[in-house]
Amino acid sequence: MNELQWPELVIFALLFGLVTVLGFAAAKWRAGGTLDHLDEWGLGGRKFGSWITWFLIGGDLYTAYTFVAVPALMFSAGAMGFFALPYTVVVYPLVFMPLLRMWSVSRTHGYVTPADFVRGRYGSPTLALLIAITGIVATMPYIALQLVGLEAVLRTLGFNGAGIVGHLPLLIAFIILAVYTYQSGLRAPALIAFVKDILIYVVIVVAVIYLPIKLGGWTEIFGAADAKFEASPAKGDGTLLNGNNQLQYATLALGSALALFLYPHSLTGVLASRGRNVIKRNMSALPAYSLLLGLLALLGYMAIAAGTKPLVNQATGRPDTNTIVPNLFDQMFPSWFAGIAFAAIGIGALVPAAIMSIAAANLWTRNVYKEYVNKGATPAQEAKQAKLASLVVKFGAVAFILFIDPQFSIDLQLIGGVMILQTLPAVAIALYTRWFHVRGLVAGWVAGMAWGMWLLYTIPSADGSRAHFGGSALVLDKLSLFGWHPFAGSTMTIYVGFVSLIANLVVAVLVTVLARRLRWPNGLDKTSPADYHADEGDKKLRAIGAH
Repeated sequence: MNELQWPELVIFALLFGLVTVLGFAAAKWRAGGTLDHLDEWGLGGRKFGSWITWFLIGGDLYTAYTFVAVPALMFSAGAMGFFALPYTVVVYPLVFMPLLRMWSVSRTHGYVTPADFVRGRYGSPTLALLIAITGIVATMPYIALQLVGLEAVLRTLGFNGAGIVGHLPLLIAFIILAVYTYQSGLRAPALIAFVKDILIYVVIVVAVIYLPIKLGGWTEIFGAADAKFEASPAKGDGTLLNGNNQLQYATLALGSALALFLYPHSLTGVLASRGRNVIKRNMSALPAYSLLLGLLALLGYMAIAAGTKPLVNQATGRPDTNTIVPNLFDQMFPSWFAGIAFAAIGIGALVPAAIMSIAAANLWTRNVYKEYVNKGATPAQEAKQAKLASLVVKFGAVAFILFIDPQFSIDLQLIGGVMILQTLPAVAIALYTRWFHVRGLVAGWVAGMAWGMWLLYTIPSADGSRAHFGGSALVLDKLSLFGWHPFAGSTMTIYVGFVSLIANLVVAVLVTVLARRLRWPNGLDKTSPADYHADEGDKKLRAIGAH
């Protein structure tokens, strides 16, 4: 345990206490008749307006991992870390129309999860189960990464011991989060998101003005970054992309954009909104967060110029690059403002972690528990099951941190991205066409998932510490199609998720053509074309809270 930073710790604790009070008070904020229904507990009554939705989705998508890991990647690898910026620029035009259709059909039929939609669209509990399991498994390491961000702050505050004592503050924080999420549901992170986003904006605006002045200007900052990366050219890192990583950069940005709103927690914020106009306004306004993200990423270069070093994780004995930004703030800011910055990052972990656990709990309840365990479950039983599942998911994420090297859990998030991309044909494409046969979608999911996991397994970590699951950048020379190497000798890299998605689509098309020729049955579609255009106030919408 390092020496505690008492001024920062007091301010952090006060702001953390404020959001805890808000979390418990949220149960009565804009409350409906009862929280014993997934419409109310899991989707906030489906009545959030433009401002609430903007803060909720922004707080959900731009997580503590974003604020900690993107600058850390810039610090370690340079320009490659900027992939997060173009992907958050292109994502909103890509998803604008699909999200409107998803909201309409879900509001018409009372769907709570993307797997609910797949179940209604194809009448296949098997396909819906695959989508649900994919969503749950891909979300778990994402929640764990929120803990990585929070624990990086706690280490900087002085809680950097080995064993259970070192993790105790983290456990206490997540017990508090678990309790008020259990009580208040989605309303808790929606209300806390206001505090989180305001704090983040204040901290970043101050940081990008104050730190460059203190460090001698942007010329000095970029010069220091250039000097660092030129000193280790063999790694391929630098302030500019090179011929080997440009394809990886482009495919990672595009793949991440396609994956973002396939995650169940992203759709949860959309389905909680009041109507299509709310979604339109948000897809137009949310790119403001991308400006914030670009400024955040540059903190990695500022840390290089400031000579900031990562703290050594006492539990593993190795430097933890996730502490770069908190350590930079601790080094450069007055104690009182560093405390505010630490609180912003810490609270930034709570909002997405709560939404992710709720989304995973909804998937378990609707598409596993109700489908296979208790088909006659009442709305109250569903809500109870979801509340319990949200606790299990949170503490499962804590187990990742306790029993797995946190640095490895970051790599698990890359695995989660590859996994969630395999749901694109059954979820996103199905919003527009039912051409794909259900057996084709299942076969495509199996092919994409199997090949994606195999390719990830073959990739070693850059530092040589692990032979498998060391990243998501595949060297084209290693790409093999049944023993044929189409890009033999190439040193360029490509994002594994992009490759596996192509395999998914190719297999889905081939099996669909075969299934149509053999006239295999394709399930029953419970949706109609008009369902995808329904809006707030339409008589065909299912009543909120109706089973």
